[in-house]
Amino acid sequence: MKPVRHPDAPAPGELLGAHYGECFGCGGQQPHGLHLQARAGEGVSITAEFTVQPAHQGAPGLAHGGVLATALDETLGSLNWLLRTIAVTGRLETDFVRPVPVGTTLHLEAEVTAVAGRKIYSRATGRVGGPDGPVAVRAEALFIEVKVDHFVEHGREEEILAAMNDPDQIRRARAFEVNP
Repeated sequence: MKPVRHPDAPAPGELLGAHYGECFGCGGQQPHGLHLQARAGEGVSITAEFTVQPAHQGAPGLAHGGVLATALDETLGSLNWLLRTIAVTGRLETDFVRPVPVGTTLHLEAEVTAVAGRKIYSRATGRVGGPDGPVAVRAEALFIEVKVDHFVEHGREEEILAAMNDPDQIRRARAFEVNP
């Protein structure tokens, strides 16, 4: 089925913000995290970017492949804000096309391609040298819709309690109440 943007989704151009301050991908409280910034796009798409830091390298001077996969996963996962759905990664297939040097800003674009029941299919590309630069990484993913209980049952209690008491998390949780 063709994906449909939720009527209460963030407006195109709106910064999505971190879904959790301690998230390695988007959280601001992770000193060596990606600090990925995602913005809502048109339809069911987003754009995002992050700058590769020295702590993100694998080979000398180059981004670690796992960090690049994390950036793709975070970007693809952010698409679920536009569907107003809570989902987790079920599959992530990543292609590494060219090296990404430390200091490079990776420009990411992602879109949902289909929704089938609890399954959400999406794809993303990461470009160097600007949004029109050459592709460095790309991915296709499958996300599975879950209830919030998934995180309560499987997460560590202290982080769950911290998130439940975070005003930003409370606001976001209320946003999902319209789509039980």
